[in-house]
Amino acid sequence: MHYPVMAQEAVELLAVRPGGIYVDATAGLGGHTAEIARRLTTGLVIANDRDPEALAAARANTAEWADRIRFHHGTFAELDRLPALFEFEKADGLLADLGVSRYQLTEPQRGFSLQSDGPLDMRMDQSTGVTAADLVNHTAEKALADLIFQYGEERRARKIARAIVRARPIRSTLHLAGVVERAVPRTGRLHPATKTFMALRMAVNDEQKQLDKLLEIGPELVRSGGRMVVIAFMSLEDRKVKLRFRELAAEGRAVLLTRRPLSPSEEETRENPPSRSARLRAVEMV
Repeated sequence: MHYPVMAQEAVELLAVRPGGIYVDATAGLGGHTAEIARRLTTGLVIANDRDPEALAAARANTAEWADRIRFHHGTFAELDRLPALFEFEKADGLLADLGVSRYQLTEPQRGFSLQSDGPLDMRMDQSTGVTAADLVNHTAEKALADLIFQYGEERRARKIARAIVRARPIRSTLHLAGVVERAVPRTGRLHPATKTFMALRMAVNDEQKQLDKLLEIGPELVRSGGRMVVIAFMSLEDRKVKLRFRELAAEGRAVLLTRRPLSPSEEETRENPPSRSARLRAVEMV
């Protein structure tokens, strides 16, 4: 089952108007898009995602509200195209859920999961870019350690990078997970390779630069009185959102709607454990 994370909190903070224009910048499987669309009458929600397979699933999952939804395949860096493509000046709200979709995590052929074997891909758009296999098999040891430390916030990055280089060629997701686990044995609930996989995914998809683009373009896309809501799952991303929203407030361009980030309810984390690390922040543009 697909659970859109903090859906109730997100749409409430968006203050969806029946005739408004909204952008779901990370449509995924369409959960948040559906929550917005069901509240519209004459309005429109533009469902954007860089993963064409996810967009196809979102289209099927939201068929009930097809007349209120338009789909766009693109990255955050391409969001500034939307007004011309869909003939609007400014959006009434923008939502971005920075988490990886359940489909990507559970489909072995996508290469995101360390629970089942598959090719080391990890590209959100498989038509372009380098794969995780390219990175683990061809990146210099020091650069690989820096990548794992910076993006995964993994303090054992040097030891992990050394083990990966010695085990090359790394052939699959489970091969990589096993190499990391032997280098740094499990000490808690998380699999020892979790942060390494996260770091590789972020590097493969250039997620930090894409987030920078979202935080640059998003405020320009939303009208005065419109709202921008972002759900982050990693401290690295949440810090960027927090600092950018505070900067907008200090410049008089926005009002903070969340002085502190909102977290999922206990009920939601019971029903959907991966939501537990979600942090939601929102601003209203001035």
